[in-house]
Amino acid sequence: MVLPSFFSKSSPKKKRSSDDTTTKENLRPALSSTRSSGKKSPNKLTRDRESYRESRPSSAPSSRSYTKSHNRTGQQYPRDTHPLNLPPEERQRRLSAMSMSDPLTPMDVDQETPAPELTSSPPPDAPGAFPDTNGTDHANGANGVGSPVPPPHRTSATPAPPPKLTVDAEQCKAAGNKFFKAKDYDKAIKEYSKAIEADPQSSTYLSNRSAALISANRFKEALEDAKRADELEPGNPKVLHRLARIYTNLGQPSEALEVYSRIQPPVTAKDKAPAVSMQMHVKQAEDALREGTTGSMVIHALDQAERGLGVGVDRPRKWKLTRGEAYLKMGNINALGDAQNMAMSLLRSNNQDPEALVLRGRALYAQGDNDKAIQHFRSALSCDPDFKDAVKYLRMVQKLDRMKEDGNTAFKTGRYQAAVDIYKQALEVDPTNKGTNSKILQNKALSLIRLKDYKSAIEDCTRALALDPTYLKARKTKASALGKSGDWEAAVREYKAISETNPQEPGIAKDIRNAELELKKSKRKDYYKILGVEKDAGENEIKKAYRKLAIVHHPDKNPDDEEAADRFKDIGEAYETLSDSQKRARYDSGEDLIDPSEMFAQGGMGGMGGFGGGGGVQIDPEMLFNMMNGGGGMGGMGGGGSSFSFSTGGSPFGGGARGRGSSGFPPGFGF
Repeated sequence: MVLPSFFSKSSPKKKRSSDDTTTKENLRPALSSTRSSGKKSPNKLTRDRESYRESRPSSAPSSRSYTKSHNRTGQQYPRDTHPLNLPPEERQRRLSAMSMSDPLTPMDVDQETPAPELTSSPPPDAPGAFPDTNGTDHANGANGVGSPVPPPHRTSATPAPPPKLTVDAEQCKAAGNKFFKAKDYDKAIKEYSKAIEADPQSSTYLSNRSAALISANRFKEALEDAKRADELEPGNPKVLHRLARIYTNLGQPSEALEVYSRIQPPVTAKDKAPAVSMQMHVKQAEDALREGTTGSMVIHALDQAERGLGVGVDRPRKWKLTRGEAYLKMGNINALGDAQNMAMSLLRSNNQDPEALVLRGRALYAQGDNDKAIQHFRSALSCDPDFKDAVKYLRMVQKLDRMKEDGNTAFKTGRYQAAVDIYKQALEVDPTNKGTNSKILQNKALSLIRLKDYKSAIEDCTRALALDPTYLKARKTKASALGKSGDWEAAVREYKAISETNPQEPGIAKDIRNAELELKKSKRKDYYKILGVEKDAGENEIKKAYRKLAIVHHPDKNPDDEEAADRFKDIGEAYETLSDSQKRARYDSGEDLIDPSEMFAQGGMGGMGGFGGGGGVQIDPEMLFNMMNGGGGMGGMGGGGSSFSFSTGGSPFGGGARGRGSSGFPPGFGF
């Protein structure tokens, strides 16, 4: 590459151009002739060089002549000598000197356009440095003057950027106002944005864009513009009005009222009414949640507050948490599902929200899923180890699980009173959990039934149903307690009510049949009650009770008591039945109450689970099967035999036999 700055600055441009032209024209034929005559004699070559040297100006000798002369005399070369006409040593010297000097001027050939400024030249051995020789004729094997390196291409100057178009902010504002009046809010926002770009410090443009964003229901963006406008122009009533309106639409009534208080002159009550109403309903919801016994009032107050929210604005986080707490307080199945929905809505926004995790854990706990509830409480503690609610509910659920397990273990091992005591303590752990407490009360009622405390069992079942009216297990336990307490009519009514509301409940038809049979048994003489013994009394206990009562109620001991004979007769019947294991079994099962005519009345076995429509008591097919295969069976059904007879033995105290006559049943088939 040719460095353009080696030309002299003092020579006139026109003369230098003409000299260069003459030199180039004379140089080309000389070089051509030299190269074409590669094998010319030294004398001829010397003459050609001398003639060429004579034709050149004295200021531009050839490179070889100067080299020889310099080598001989050590003379200095003029500064305006072309670099290609210098020997390599001089050229390298000038390059080294130039690298330490100031930047040089461009070449004369490039005066028309500015040349890039050069800083320094690379060292001789670096890539891009000038070689030691100015070209080598390798074909001739001699160092000659090579073809000059062409000058660099002219570099055009970087085009100047087009002038930036100035935006008239007022025109953009006027266009935005026009679109705003036409309710084309998106275009209005674009025009106001252009005005803000042209003048970012204008509160008017920010306030106008805020108004357009409010109308487009983009309240969060509008809030940012209104706050910036308020910072640029504090106290502007129009800006403050818009800012307060945005706060109200976002569900922040306290902030809105604080902004209204800064406006001078003071705003009217009508202007503040939406924010005041919203704040009042939010406070009502908080008070009802803290002091009320039900969550319905909380939900109603929040519904009223949410009327003031802007279109498309999501409920504030605090409102969602309050609503979730209210659903938990309501406690029914649908409300617990709504509480879970509130928690999931919060967790979708932030899955590390400890309050939302605790809310969902409490909903799961109320639904009886304690394992998942514990997982959520632990997750909340991992997000915030100091979150007191998470610690509280985690410990409470774990304690309740332990107590329930202890109570169930005591019940299974027959320690019913211990189970009752444990269940009673478990009820005090969390009185607000309706679902869990209803289950504990039902378990406690089962233990009380085993202890024959039927009245307390009925009360516990009633409390369980008050907490959870859909708890079927508690209803069935209550019906059982009613029957065992002697009120079989109420038991039958309870079982039938369960069947009407839940016809697919397993075993309900059998429960109804058994209750109806027990009801019929309760209307006959109660031999256990006559003797004053329990239904599970042993043979010796029955015998002792009979002897004692027989002495007390013997007619000879009570000559003036007309009813003594009847009592004495009943005591004898009771002893006769209960002292005989077979008769006692038939008495206990109710077989003695079944009338064969009821079984085959109206063309079918009435009461046998769909075998006809006969009246009377419904007979359990299982009981009938046991009757036919035990206690005498139906031995004569196989192929003829003696006639069927039904009879009961007489009382040892003179009670006559009560024969039913021959009815075609095999002998020994008793009821």
